[in-house]
Amino acid sequence: MRILVTGGFGFIGSNLVRHLLEADTSGAGPGISRLVNLDKMTYAANPENLADLAGDPRHRPVHGDIADRALLSRLFEEEDFDAVIHLAAESHVDRSIDDPEAFVMTNVVGTYRLLEAARHHHRTRAGAGRDFRFIHVSTDEVYGTLGADDPAFSESTAYAPNSPYSASKASSDHFARAWFHTYGLPVITTNCSNNYGPRQFPEKLIPLMISKIRRGEPLPVYGDGMQVRDWLHVEDHCRALARVLRGGRPGEVYNIGGGNEMTNLEVVRILVDLVNERLPEAERRPPEARIHFVKDRPGHDRRYAIDSRKIESELGWKATEDPVSGFRKTVDWYFANEGWIERVLSGSYRGERLGRVEG
Repeated sequence: MRILVTGGFGFIGSNLVRHLLEADTSGAGPGISRLVNLDKMTYAANPENLADLAGDPRHRPVHGDIADRALLSRLFEEEDFDAVIHLAAESHVDRSIDDPEAFVMTNVVGTYRLLEAARHHHRTRAGAGRDFRFIHVSTDEVYGTLGADDPAFSESTAYAPNSPYSASKASSDHFARAWFHTYGLPVITTNCSNNYGPRQFPEKLIPLMISKIRRGEPLPVYGDGMQVRDWLHVEDHCRALARVLRGGRPGEVYNIGGGNEMTNLEVVRILVDLVNERLPEAERRPPEARIHFVKDRPGHDRRYAIDSRKIESELGWKATEDPVSGFRKTVDWYFANEGWIERVLSGSYRGERLGRVEG
């Protein structure tokens, strides 16, 4: 297969690129002859995430924007892709509140232009009797918020986005659906719950807390900390996307959740305990001494939960990591990769981005 992955130097993208290529090396993958990694290299993209693939001839990194029509046309013509896995997105809710236009341009306009490039490419391939598929990776936030006793989000849950970020992703989901029904583009959409794991940019809750606990800083928690999220380890998410790539049905939606509902406060307390295990006794402090409640985010959704039964029954996927195993593995990774997080926090990683990937 020849695959285009968008946003492949970010958190989920870099883990997916590594997962697909490592699975192929072990003989368990789809047979990838080329993986083109198209990334705009914004603040959340890090060349270090895939530095170990520098000598792999299957991996072609390209620095570019999914909204660039000419670049997309050239890549589809040069590489004759069998599949697209579209992860490129602006994804931080706080940033979407401060600057919604960037989210509209990338998540809506960029997705539209990528769909159009794929549509023209698919028309040629379909005429020659060749398969193609477009995996559109989205979020559970498009469904809005749940009450404490509401059933988990299913693939038929009505959309009700509450932030500029989730509204932009909801719009992109609707475009993806329309391109399947109107043009016959073989689109499959996935909606995942909160991801965590190695190489996550430290503005997100788990890496942010790990970093602050290590440095002895106060731990800012929005509101009362009782917002509930379903936590999905990124490696489980990557396995799910690989299953969808191989066996998902065009036109379908698959929800991907970890089955681990926890409040933000519970997550922070667990992380304090896990990090304390690795600190000298003199630096350990209980969670209550560290947590600092701050003004809640505007429009903050109270609860997310994912019903994953469809992907479990149709594609045989199931999450394997629970908070005990997954959070511990994540803390271990950040302790073992102190240089990575220090370069991100200092901003020095940004000076390495140009020259590491093709322009």
